[in-house]
Amino acid sequence: MTETVLESVRGRVGEPVLSVRDLSVSFRSDTRTVHAVDGVSYDLHPGEVLAVVGESGCGKSVTSMAAMGLLPPTARIGGSIRVGGRELVGAPEKELQKIRGKDIAMIFQEPMTSLNPVLTIGRQIGEVLRRHQGLSRKEARERSVDLLDLVGIPAPRSRVDEYPHQLSGGMRQRVMIAIAVACDPSVLIADEPTTALDVTVQAGILEVLQSLRERLGTAIVLVTHDLGVVADAADRVLVMYAGRSVEEAPVHELFATARHPYTRGLLGAVLRPGGEGKRRLPEIPGLVPSLDSQPDACTFAPRCGRADDTCTGGRPGFRSVDPRTGTDAAHRAACWHPYAADEASDTLTGTAAAEPARPDQEAGK
Repeated sequence: MTETVLESVRGRVGEPVLSVRDLSVSFRSDTRTVHAVDGVSYDLHPGEVLAVVGESGCGKSVTSMAAMGLLPPTARIGGSIRVGGRELVGAPEKELQKIRGKDIAMIFQEPMTSLNPVLTIGRQIGEVLRRHQGLSRKEARERSVDLLDLVGIPAPRSRVDEYPHQLSGGMRQRVMIAIAVACDPSVLIADEPTTALDVTVQAGILEVLQSLRERLGTAIVLVTHDLGVVADAADRVLVMYAGRSVEEAPVHELFATARHPYTRGLLGAVLRPGGEGKRRLPEIPGLVPSLDSQPDACTFAPRCGRADDTCTGGRPGFRSVDPRTGTDAAHRAACWHPYAADEASDTLTGTAAAEPARPDQEAGK
């Protein structure tokens, strides 16, 4: 990684390339309204990898789709999303088309359903280049070959004329990455980029993303539920639950001293190779709440062993959780009763938070 990118990540130098403030997204039908995202805020700086984690249905992908302006007409969006100082919420579609692919791009979760099966790989990469950079068909083809080489696809000059079904799952995902970075966007959103890939291919995809960050200074939002991927790739972590952000911290600090009970529950449920003999993995009791309402309370309270009347009587805000100074803005939690840094977990998780297995460790199972 270059010195400039390192300084940006460690000190978060300069203005954020992506700034999300009090984002809310709801979907209305004839019978009910679902509040998929409720008051999420974060900043992403140049060269930084922010992992957004949580259970399925917690709002991770909806938050990302809102940033891309790709939500359906039934979605109602509130708050602010700024890319390079430009407001995206409420922007007309023509303006969003100029920004998507050029300033902010996305790697979608399932490449086989995202790539067009009747167009060659080169044609699909070239479409982005011709639209945003005005390249000729010949120039776009040559640039497509370079991009396939950049993301580690062997024999790129022959692969550029192949169709998606002729490629493996890992190679299709690399093509999606090539399309996303074709115009050197400042922000790259990777929505579950390693889903359904085996551990070896998964490690290769993560290496490609890290290489792009180091070469181009690209800022990455990594959406995942895999804590092993988070430990391997992220600089900072945002934990979401029931549409809300509940904890944010530097990655190593989160794994070592998670403060929110939900985060500790996630970490406690990770299988660790070489752990203590045969034991039942701890689980978080109860069910994820319905998103039909926006309660003025902690949404995790019904499942939390530390909850009391305070938790059910008001919504906790994001606040510093350093018990010594009270000013540790880098680690925040939305909890009325956060764990202290040296406090062991209670019966909710049954184990202290620890770093989950990395992808290379899991490969040795």
